[in-house]
Amino acid sequence: MNTSQRIVRPALHAGTWYPNDRKAIEEFVQTDRERQKAVAVVCPHAGWTYSGKVAGEVFSSVEPADLYVLIGPNHRGTGAAISVFPEGSWQTPLGNLDVDRDIAAAIIEYSGIAQPDTAAHIEEHSLEVELPFVKYFSPNALIVPVALADYRLRVCRNLGESVARAITADKRALKILLVASTDMSHYIPAEDAKKVDALAIDRILRLDPSGLLKTVSDNDISMCGSGPTAAVLFAARALGAKTATLVRYTSSGEVTGDNDQVVAYAGIIIQ
Repeated sequence: MNTSQRIVRPALHAGTWYPNDRKAIEEFVQTDRERQKAVAVVCPHAGWTYSGKVAGEVFSSVEPADLYVLIGPNHRGTGAAISVFPEGSWQTPLGNLDVDRDIAAAIIEYSGIAQPDTAAHIEEHSLEVELPFVKYFSPNALIVPVALADYRLRVCRNLGESVARAITADKRALKILLVASTDMSHYIPAEDAKKVDALAIDRILRLDPSGLLKTVSDNDISMCGSGPTAAVLFAARALGAKTATLVRYTSSGEVTGDNDQVVAYAGIIIQ
């Protein structure tokens, strides 16, 4: 990778997956909500028509941060097992967000598995759709985007503990929020989704990353970001998190009226 030129990751999905102007983005945020201190959040990453209200409610409910470490699934499997976007910036409709090179480099160093890699992020939507909320609430924030392709327990633990170690070692006293990007069950009846997703959500609320991965595997839950969520749980626990609260659970059926084949979404705050 040529690091002599500044990397700018374009907002590929603006105007399709999510709005490309401030006024439309503001329809998904709630500026009058009481803000809570949080270590991490779990947010969906589907098109905002379906999941934007959930993600917007979560971001509207937590105190803004100086730095956001965002971990999402690598849906295409391109690039490294743990792909850390190492430097540069990401475009949003509200302006660019710069990557924190120091934290990114520290995660890579401490992990031994994570790689500086942009390939996994080129077309991946799971982190991009979160960034307008980050930019709206924290205009000057820094970000560290991480795409995860390997959901084995040891890899998720490695990533989570490396993130926590990088944050703890940083001397800037930044307010930091971890973001796990995931949707829940995919393309099953809404009632079935609600039942199996409750099992996964229970593990998240118990701050149990190992239990989450086992529950998803044992029950064949099509939660696309179980690995990123487990990694964030490992990190959040290492950073002192004690509790978690479900903000909202919903599905695409509430928008489309079709409850036979839904994608489900959960928003969770971890403190």
